[in-house]
Amino acid sequence: MAADPAPFDITTAAALDRVPHGFFGSSGGAHQFGYGGDGEAEHIRKTRAMAANAIVTDGHVVTPHQVHSPDVVTVTEAWEDSVAGRPVADALVTAQRGIVLGIVTADCAPVLFADAQAGIVGAAHAGWRGAHGGVIENTVAAMEALGANRANIACAIGPTIAQASYEVDEAFLAHFTDGDAVHFTPAPEREGKPRWQFDLPSYCIARLTASGVGIVENIARDTYGESARYYSYRRATQRNEANYGRQISMISVG
Repeated sequence: MAADPAPFDITTAAALDRVPHGFFGSSGGAHQFGYGGDGEAEHIRKTRAMAANAIVTDGHVVTPHQVHSPDVVTVTEAWEDSVAGRPVADALVTAQRGIVLGIVTADCAPVLFADAQAGIVGAAHAGWRGAHGGVIENTVAAMEALGANRANIACAIGPTIAQASYEVDEAFLAHFTDGDAVHFTPAPEREGKPRWQFDLPSYCIARLTASGVGIVENIARDTYGESARYYSYRRATQRNEANYGRQISMISVG
């Protein structure tokens, strides 16, 4: 007899308590939610479908093909959750009930958005490139186009690499302005070259706050440090592991 599947490890945010949502961990490696990670595609598809059902009974999972872009897709109907053929984007918004928006991450910031009053939700994959390029602001604008009021939008940042584990070099720093200096802390030199630690969650919070949304919450879970609970691209790379998994973050109107 096959063993019962491991229960999902779901963290929620108080800021989004009025809408169905969840940040899914790996359940000790039992669940892997990304098509680019280990596992057969059909098994991953079924795992994602079960996760969506945990958010909304009979909910239809909708995820984009993520490429670290600022692009947002407005979802009016569910598409097939398959390896190929999904829209290329890094954020989704919808006002349709029964659709569960999903974003996969492995250090980047998953950001969930909801205007509960208007019945409009969004989900964004905000790595440094996407956040720097405007994926957060574009998600808010796409929600507004559906009828949301940005002052009524509540946002939550899910499991993300913490600043202490995000060491960057001078080339990385050059992408930012002096106004972003608050998100960098000097780190010890490496091979005689200056290094910094970048605070991705605080950078996302600053972009969210500047966009005028009403509430911003960071659940403060560290993907790099909490190895039993979350996958981490940087941790896997430093350990010379062949591959790395992805967690998923989901939200629905209901």
